[in-house]
Amino acid sequence: MAGISSYGVHIPRLRMPLSLAQAAAGKPSSAEKALAGSDEDSLTMAVAAAAQCLSGQDRGLVDQLYLVSTTPVFAEKSAAAIAAQALNLHGGVLTVDYGASLKAGAAALRAAVDAVRGGTARAVLVAAADMRTAEPYSAQDLQFGDAAAAFLVTADGPLRLEADCALNRPLFDVWREADAATVRSWEERFVIQHGYHAALGAAVRQLLETQGLRPDAIDAFAAFAPDARSHQELVRRLGLEPARAVDPLFGRVGNCGAAMTPLLLAQALEQARAGDRLLAGFYGDGAHAMSWRLERALAPAPGRIPLARQLAARIPVMSYRTYLQCRGLDVNTPPVDPANGISATVHFREQEADIAFTGARCRGCGTEHFPPTRVCYRCHRRDDFEPAPLAQRGGRVASYTKDHFFPAARSPVVAGMCEVEGGARVYVQMADYNGEPLRVGQPVEFVFRRIHRAGGKPAYFWKSRLPGGAEENHHG
Repeated sequence: MAGISSYGVHIPRLRMPLSLAQAAAGKPSSAEKALAGSDEDSLTMAVAAAAQCLSGQDRGLVDQLYLVSTTPVFAEKSAAAIAAQALNLHGGVLTVDYGASLKAGAAALRAAVDAVRGGTARAVLVAAADMRTAEPYSAQDLQFGDAAAAFLVTADGPLRLEADCALNRPLFDVWREADAATVRSWEERFVIQHGYHAALGAAVRQLLETQGLRPDAIDAFAAFAPDARSHQELVRRLGLEPARAVDPLFGRVGNCGAAMTPLLLAQALEQARAGDRLLAGFYGDGAHAMSWRLERALAPAPGRIPLARQLAARIPVMSYRTYLQCRGLDVNTPPVDPANGISATVHFREQEADIAFTGARCRGCGTEHFPPTRVCYRCHRRDDFEPAPLAQRGGRVASYTKDHFFPAARSPVVAGMCEVEGGARVYVQMADYNGEPLRVGQPVEFVFRRIHRAGGKPAYFWKSRLPGGAEENHHG
């Protein structure tokens, strides 16, 4: 047998109040959507969710990693390979990038279960992340949000896949050409009636029928939806109890594309009890329904941040231009010079430090160094070091400075020295800073982020971040 044994989610801390996109109407609202920061993308969000999923797990057992996204960082290059290195997985891990379809997460989960069942992998990590962009001020702009979710499939995972049903129905409802920046869609009523309700409804009904299940046998229904009203209507048409439908998080996160159903499935797992049946509904050019049964409670994960806490750790942006800058859509922001950027040779030489965030520990005195060096500054031993992974450790602020002139979507940019648990010191920027008071000795965590996109080669490194739940200010 095989099943899900752990999960993790990532909700970006930035939130865009939907009223910012409705300025002409003058209707202030508490509704908002999750917004990936200017240093985030589908890869960094997937790594964040996967890191929580792997908390307390033996990473050496992960033999395969599947990265799911319709907004991949590269058109020709594996983002999954970078994610595997950032997560410090072993060098023999098989990496696969799933994309193009909003329901690709179902195929990845099915393949993960099959791989573990068939004995070709001891554990498979599946991470889904999306940050889809709509035309500014459009109806889709109010619905789309950014998020990620990850699952670990193992032989003894308690959340077992009972059955699934996939339907293929190609339809020009919502799509994006290969060279386009924003998503396009057809007339809303056509999309909902002939696409969403028809396909996902048929897949769920067929699954229930083949398994001999009544709607009241479903304890939690985690389903993709383009908007809240369509989600409610689907629940009604299927004859499901509204209380058993997992909150689709519109007005707080939004439609997060290929990550939406995985995110809602993770949300359902936070409340599920042994014996519960969870039905996951994926949609996109057809639909894929999956019935999962929780045989026993999932083991607690020490590093997993509950969804409610992530939703509460929010930083509202106060202008629509900030949103456009984060998306690279602001016409007043100078473009990045494509001639600049780190050379591929430097990328190759420094990837263990930059991507895996690995330092060096002296075998003589135990002193840790970052970046790795040839001579220990404490005992002066030469070329006698072992790898020292730093990403999963915490740290403390050793010094900091605030730069109000550095060009960024949100000012100021904070950078400084942090002392990692174990002794190494690293000079890094601070992510998701919102004007909180800073002091030497303050605890921080480390997060994987994009530094720049120059030269057509996105550069990634690690940043410090104040733990969730810090005092909220309203800067933007």
